[in-house]
Amino acid sequence: MQPDQIEGGTAAIYPNSTGIERATISGIRCVKSRYGVYLKNRWTDATFHFCVFGRYGTVLSDILNNMQADFTFIDVGANQGLYSLIAARNPACQKVYAFEPVANTYQYLLDNVLINQAHKIVPVNAAISDKEGIGKISVQRGHSGAATLREFNPLLVSRTDTIRTISGQGVAHLLAGANNCIIKIDVEGFESTVLDQLEKSGVLERTQILFYEIDEKWTDPAEIESRLRLLGFKGFVRGGGDVHYDVMATRNDQHPLLGL
Repeated sequence: MQPDQIEGGTAAIYPNSTGIERATISGIRCVKSRYGVYLKNRWTDATFHFCVFGRYGTVLSDILNNMQADFTFIDVGANQGLYSLIAARNPACQKVYAFEPVANTYQYLLDNVLINQAHKIVPVNAAISDKEGIGKISVQRGHSGAATLREFNPLLVSRTDTIRTISGQGVAHLLAGANNCIIKIDVEGFESTVLDQLEKSGVLERTQILFYEIDEKWTDPAEIESRLRLLGFKGFVRGGGDVHYDVMATRNDQHPLLGL
């Protein structure tokens, strides 16, 4: 998701980790993030810093922490698992499905699941796409959260990885038991494709809250909002910058914790 008031994209933003609680759990060196979950050390990665220092704000974390009705959390672009771990702590959370396609980042996700003993999390080493099989993802050096399946500026790409992809049919099978869903989509410009496949899978029909990231350089926010309104979403709350921001879509126009 979009960090609060952050410019640039390197781990050098936060060179000082004073005041961060450090630990070794299950033989893994880690730190306690400002969100209360433990994360395996990855100090060379900007996304790790955003997670550790609480720079993603508290809108989504507050909802995941305080939801009282039973729910399933679907984390598309889970990265190291911050929001999956937060959701899994809530007794009302029945299960978490964490989709992370990049092998190196996925290993951090697995380690963080182990560190936090987050047994509700089902890690999925795949990207949701319109093709079932394999694909290519562009990975940016020093910023794991910038990995994307869309066409990427080659000057920013450090490598291209081969990944597994899963389409709507596969998603439907995997998430057949998911109800009262909260979905987070953070896929760096691939949001429309992911929404297509989630709609085809039938999962969106069972979704109450949807968080997604918008960058107007490559995504049309009006097109996505119109589509979601046709699917029954009524409330849209935007937070972040002028052209790069997050949107929370809900089935009603009340605060999610009041409406569920």
